[in-house]
Amino acid sequence: MLCEERLEVFENGFEDGRFKLRVEFYGGDARRLLLAVIRELYLSDYGEDYVYPFECAKEFWGIYMDPSEIAAGDFRPNPIKFLNRAVLDRLEKALRETKAPEEIVESIDLERAEVHKLKKGLLALGKNFLLDERGYLIIFSKPSARELILKYLGMLDGD
Repeated sequence: MLCEERLEVFENGFEDGRFKLRVEFYGGDARRLLLAVIRELYLSDYGEDYVYPFECAKEFWGIYMDPSEIAAGDFRPNPIKFLNRAVLDRLEKALRETKAPEEIVESIDLERAEVHKLKKGLLALGKNFLLDERGYLIIFSKPSARELILKYLGMLDGD
């Protein structure tokens, strides 16, 4: 669904031609996190009161979410010291469980990812992906999107 001149929202993500950003998720439902990202992208254009692309995406996805529910977090890196076989096995299992298309799975290089220990499991960060051991895989087209996604990572806890 076209929600803005260059913002297309689809079942598992969005693509924005203005920001040249595509974000997709597999596994757990990350739409609330993506709503927060969309709102932040367009907030400066629309102001606090009514961010049309955010409202449009909410309607398309059938999610009720008030802007006051958006909670930016403070990602505190906690990198693991050694990437051993046990850690890789856990991440590979989590990746398989997302049921992402084979071409996406093959493009994920877990051995080169930054791996962090969070309260609720492991988090692997790559140049173009984020894999949360709880069953979320988020793929993005620009490395700069990673910080924006990490900012709203806590939004996954509400799902």
